[in-house]
Amino acid sequence: MNIPNNKRKKDSIERIEKVFIELLQTKALNEISVSEICKRAALNRTTFYANYTDIYGLADALRDKLELAVSDLYRDEITQGFNSNNYLKLFRHIKENKLFYQTYFKLGYDNKYRIISYDTGLAQTHFQNKFIEYHMEFFKAGITQIIKLWLKSDCKESPEQLFEIIKSEYQGREAFFNYPDTE
Repeated sequence: MNIPNNKRKKDSIERIEKVFIELLQTKALNEISVSEICKRAALNRTTFYANYTDIYGLADALRDKLELAVSDLYRDEITQGFNSNNYLKLFRHIKENKLFYQTYFKLGYDNKYRIISYDTGLAQTHFQNKFIEYHMEFFKAGITQIIKLWLKSDCKESPEQLFEIIKSEYQGREAFFNYPDTE
């Protein structure tokens, strides 16, 4: 394996993604061209096409990267089969990566994919197994809209304050948020 080339490839990908994210703050996806990205990133088009099929492939790669980062936040829970509902971890991650999340939402991925998961078993217990799909969609849509509003205000409130807002909406359902804050 040629280590210097791997570093160069990684650097090229980072430059492409950085320019793409910057452009998305002022342009729609369909207004961005590969040529414009390459020019701003000071790379050849062949470098772009060696890593992505097109602009949409780049957007999908960014989505995958964000979703992987979010699942990594909860890796222990996923592998051990429990859900702490510790949204504080997520809110801290969002605040540290605002531009990344703003891009995710600007691309409309929240309408197709969900970075927020929902504990169906816990919901079945709390809602006596009635209308679970409605409760799930209500929660996921609500928390997504709160995150979008928070991002729009440049994360003015702290992650802890945002988490308190979410918990206040679920008063009486403490089990949704029972976990020790280990961070």
